Amino acid sequence: KSLFALRSGFRDPRFDQQMPAVPDRNTAMSASQQQPGAGAVRAPASKVGLYAETSHAALRLSFATTDDDLARAIASHAGERVQRALDAIPRRRYVKQATPIERLDNLSALLGGAEMFVKRDDLLPLAGGGSKTRKLEYLVQAAIDAGADTLVTCGAVQSNHCRLTASAAARERLGCHLILEERVAGSYDPAAGGNNYTFGLLGATTAVVPAGGVPEEEARAMATLRAAGKRPFWIAGGGSTELGSLGYARAALEVVAHAREHGPFDAIVLCSGSGGTHAGMLAGLRAAGDRTPVVGISTRAAAPAQAAKILALARDTVSKLGLGGAGAGAVVGERDVVVLDEFVGPGYSLPTAEMAEAIELFAREESIFLDPVYTGS
Repeated sequence: KSLFALRSGFRDPRFDQQMPAVPDRNTAMSASQQQPGAGAVRAPASKVGLYAETSHAALRLSFATTDDDLARAIASHAGERVQRALDAIPRRRYVKQATPIERLDNLSALLGGAEMFVKRDDLLPLAGGGSKTRKLEYLVQAAIDAGADTLVTCGAVQSNHCRLTASAAARERLGCHLILEERVAGSYDPAAGGNNYTFGLLGATTAVVPAGGVPEEEARAMATLRAAGKRPFWIAGGGSTELGSLGYARAALEVVAHAREHGPFDAIVLCSGSGGTHAGMLAGLRAAGDRTPVVGISTRAAAPAQAAKILALARDTVSKLGLGGAGAGAVVGERDVVVLDEFVGPGYSLPTAEMAEAIELFAREESIFLDPVYTGS
């Protein structure tokens, strides 16, 4: 999966209804955009000092000579705070560097209006890349710390998450068992290519269950592995727990750093399925003081249910970082969560003409492959 960002000329009235007003600079200092004489009030030095947890931060703030300088200094310090919290939690080091954010020159010109960018998380390490690599850094570390010798997880019959979990297991010389859920009746073909082919290639074993059959098979598989003397470790579908979501809180800091150097985005658009990417990105941005709207495109659930799930997971992620202060609800509010469900089509993974057109446009205009279930939708 990749993340999409929009800049300039973009306005959807739904954002006005669902999102709070935010300053163009996307910093924690909303007053910094006001002009002197128009109601702007510069915080006294004693108040500003409350933001400074270290002598370096205090020194940086003391040299702020304009409201914009002050806003940038406070936002920078908030990001450093999130970075320190993330670095304190053990993880594997699959991701060696920030993935690039590229301007989509051809698509921006073709479609008009918005200036479009893409964060190339399709280039992440492990077999085939994709968003789950970031989550698995934390989850696989937890498995190793627990003394596990086998990873067990679940996903759809062509799951990207299952492919990358099997890839991480192979990298770490661990066993892997995948529970494949046939969410659309008759969709599983044992001879299918794609991700299904890679499961066996990476050494994983599989079990196929009908829709809703994962919990029962999870209990059976874990018991069977333990009876065989194995030490299995369960990873939730999509790796979307508060621990896994830290991977996208970390990715959020990459977006913040890019925006600080090149200018802010008007919106960040991403897939919203199991929820870890959406919740982690939202938690990381808000904890770092960045108010950029984050728009989740649901791949399965109705918007109200998906939004409730994302809100809970984002707040759990903030709490995992220990950055909630007065409470995680003060960092991520209900109005921060925007979910659009009109692109699901007839159902999860079922193709639409619009999805096929989007995939073709990205391939022919930007030489980037989207997938039909997530980024294509």
